[in-house]
Amino acid sequence: MASLTARRPVEWLVWGALVATIIAITVAFTLSRLRQPVALPLNYPVPDFTLTNQFGQPVTLANLRGHVWVADIIFTQCAGPCPIMTGKMAELQTRLPRSSSAKLVTLTTDPDNDSPEVLKRFAQRYKADFNRWSFLTGRKDQIARLAVDGLKLTAIPKNPAERETEVDLFIHSELFVVIDRNANVRAAFESYQPNAIRDVLQAVQQLSRERQ
Repeated sequence: MASLTARRPVEWLVWGALVATIIAITVAFTLSRLRQPVALPLNYPVPDFTLTNQFGQPVTLANLRGHVWVADIIFTQCAGPCPIMTGKMAELQTRLPRSSSAKLVTLTTDPDNDSPEVLKRFAQRYKADFNRWSFLTGRKDQIARLAVDGLKLTAIPKNPAERETEVDLFIHSELFVVIDRNANVRAAFESYQPNAIRDVLQAVQQLSRERQ
């Protein structure tokens, strides 16, 4: 009995060391994946624009120049991919380092409904940090200039005969577009891909290290 009692501390030490080693390997593997560069295959400029944020204030390209930023397009009545996309943007917000100057920008496809007040209430549901994350609306032609012409996103009103519900209003991209500090689009990631958040974060880190 005495020998069994004596062996137990040794066994616990062995198992503890094994668990610590496994944790260390897992952490090292995760960090190595984050350090691996992702492809940044795009390089074209974002056109100048003037839109309106959730406070009714004008936002232009000049306000974002000098920052790496991530953009997507949704509408607040959407019951399809938009809540999932916005949830992932909220996760990006949480996982960006506090020291990062990166910005998040969500555009609406539905300015007739999505006024600044509506966007603000929607953003608050996702605990948006308005110092980092802007929700933009404006005239349809202004939104199209940035979203379609500039970011190459799709935003098409859905034929009423093809709508599955009364709020099934638009067909739109499910991309996260990453823009560098010189206001050039550098990458786009499908938001529904399993590694989307990891890849966006890595792209933001890479672009943050580039010289402006």
